Amino acid sequence: MSEIVIRHAEAADAEALQHLYAQVPVYSDTLQLPYPPASLWEDRLANSAPGRFALVACIDGKLVGNLTLMVEQPWRRRHVATFGIGVDTGFQGRGVGSKLLEAALELCDKWLQVKRVELTVYADNEAAIGLYKKYGFSIEGRSPYYALRDGELVDTLHMGRIRGV
Repeated sequence: MSEIVIRHAEAADAEALQHLYAQVPVYSDTLQLPYPPASLWEDRLANSAPGRFALVACIDGKLVGNLTLMVEQPWRRRHVATFGIGVDTGFQGRGVGSKLLEAALELCDKWLQVKRVELTVYADNEAAIGLYKKYGFSIEGRSPYYALRDGELVDTLHMGRIRGV
């Protein structure tokens, strides 16, 4: 397989991000609604909120994954970040998620003074849970009936990673 290149998302990526998150298996594993319009991505990329870092993974110039890292802005929570991640269905299981997560954790650990990274994941998303555990995340709790997915209320797990612990 060709090299996975991680870079910051650019305005020109809006259409590719729309395509990525329009894939049923991708949006089904997020808390986002299906069929996001390109204008949503154009706005997100043009008007990035403070503390938001949008990374993309590319193979041979094709955008195949995205991780958006959000560092909390309230003073007492600026040591905390959360993120959302999505990988093109044709490239899952090939290390794209690992490369994106490694880049995000490097930002947190070496540049942003983030001590704690936390996330919410569907309890039945074993591949994602395995990825997060590989990078030091542990399960901190479970929320029954947390979100509506495909017409059913499903449970989520809350996971966290504390640098140096």
